[in-house]
Amino acid sequence: MVRTLPVLALLLNAFTWGVSWWPFRWLQQHGLHPLWATALIYLAAVVAITLARPQAWRQLFAAPVLWVLVAAAGTTNATFNWAVTIGDVVRVVLLFYLMPLWAVLLARALLGERLTPWAALRVAMALAGAAIVLQPAGGGWPLPRTPAEWLGVVGGFSFALNNVMLRREAHQPESARALAMFLGGALVALLLAGALALHGTLSRPPAPEPAWLAGAAALTLAFLAGNLALQYGAARLPANVTAVVMVSEVLFASVSAVLLGAGQLTPSLALGGALIVGASLLSRR
Repeated sequence: MVRTLPVLALLLNAFTWGVSWWPFRWLQQHGLHPLWATALIYLAAVVAITLARPQAWRQLFAAPVLWVLVAAAGTTNATFNWAVTIGDVVRVVLLFYLMPLWAVLLARALLGERLTPWAALRVAMALAGAAIVLQPAGGGWPLPRTPAEWLGVVGGFSFALNNVMLRREAHQPESARALAMFLGGALVALLLAGALALHGTLSRPPAPEPAWLAGAAALTLAFLAGNLALQYGAARLPANVTAVVMVSEVLFASVSAVLLGAGQLTPSLALGGALIVGASLLSRR
C-alpha cells in the first residue's frame, strides 16, 4: 500500500501526457501554436502555485540546483508538446520513451547507481528498438529524419533528467519542486516561441477568443494535476520504477492516436516499440 498512491499519481500523469496531443492539435487549429499554448498554460500554473504557495519562490532561489529541474522540465514540455502536434504521435512517443538509455547514464552520473548487466541489456534493447523505429524504408542510417522525431528524442532525454532530478532532490520542499517544473514549462516554451517569432518562422499568438481560451484553461488544469502527480510520485519511487510506470503513456498515446487517425502502427514500428517498452520494463530489476 506504501507505493500505491505514488504509482497511481504517475499513471494520472501518463494519461494526461498520453492524450495531450489532441487538445494541442485542437488549439493549433484555432491559431495557437503549441509553444505559445505551452507557455500560456504553464504561466497560468505558475500563477496558481504562487497564490497557493508564495513561499515556493524563496525556496526555489534558496536551492540553485533546482534550476536544473527548471531547464529539464521546460525542455521536456516544449519539445514533446510541439512534436506530437506536428508529427506521427506513435513514432514521437516511442522515441520519447528511449528513457531507459538516458536513465541508465543519468542515474549513474547523478544518483551513483551501479552499471549492471541488466542495465547494459536495457541500453541494448532501447538502441535496437530505436534503430528499428528509425530505419528508413529505402535503407540508410537509422537517424531521426523529421523535426518531430528530433524533438521526441530531445524530449525523452530531458524527461529522464527531469525524473532523476526529482529523485535526487526529493528532500527539497514539494512546493519548490512544483514551481521549478511549472516555471520551466513556461520559460523554455516562451523563449523558443519568442526567438522563432522574431526569426519569422512562427506566427504571433491569435487574438483572444472564448473557444481557445476555454480550451487552454481546461488543459492548464489537466497539466497542473498531472505535473503535481508526477513530482509527488517520482519523488517517492526509484528512478527506474518511475520509468516503468510512465511507460503506460505509450499505451494511452498509441491507442488514442491510432483510433483518431493521428498515427500509424506498422509491424516494424510495433517491433521497435516492443523493444523500447521492454527495456523500460526491465528497469524493475
